[in-house]
Amino acid sequence: MRIKWLGHSSFLIETEGKKILTDPFDKSVGYPTVFPAVDVVTISHEHYDHNAIDLVKNYKKILRSPLTETIDSINIKGISGFHDKVQGSKRGNITIFKIESEGLSLVHLGDLGTKLSEEQLKELGEVNILLIPVGSVFTVGPEEAWEVIRQVKPNIAIPMHYKTKYLTFDLLDVKEFLKGKEFEEKETLDITKDTLPPPTKVLLLSYSP
Repeated sequence: MRIKWLGHSSFLIETEGKKILTDPFDKSVGYPTVFPAVDVVTISHEHYDHNAIDLVKNYKKILRSPLTETIDSINIKGISGFHDKVQGSKRGNITIFKIESEGLSLVHLGDLGTKLSEEQLKELGEVNILLIPVGSVFTVGPEEAWEVIRQVKPNIAIPMHYKTKYLTFDLLDVKEFLKGKEFEEKETLDITKDTLPPPTKVLLLSYSP
């Protein structure tokens, strides 16, 4: 499995000969909106910085909302979550996506706004790679993100949805999440079941336009 960060909450995941794109954003977010041709697009919720499907020129399938989908040997599960701490009453619901392929399980938390419930943790099961928002304001912040990581116990945690020089609105810098923690930085993650580290390694995926 290969994972590349495209900015904000958008990742390109390549596995089993398929390409999966998460949460494409529109031009106002600040990052370049050049998205590759893919097989599947997952949309965690209907906000402009996560649902710009019109800017993805070539795709075969869009997945939204809680669901269970099998595409060849790839299993994708959508689990309901909240964009805030008050059961979605401020910012609505989100869909957490779990992707299982090549003996690996990857979870994209979207704009998670609160800790996970016991029911959600049960639905998620084992998680090898966790893509987690850390920038606060609209999602969990650094401290809450670490609480979620301790809940999930992934082998690899990859931060997303934080302030960079490209982003046009204010979030916390990823440095707040990484403060005092060990981490590794890479351009892309190439991972197999056999090369998974023990829980939990923090991996910062660098952004290149």
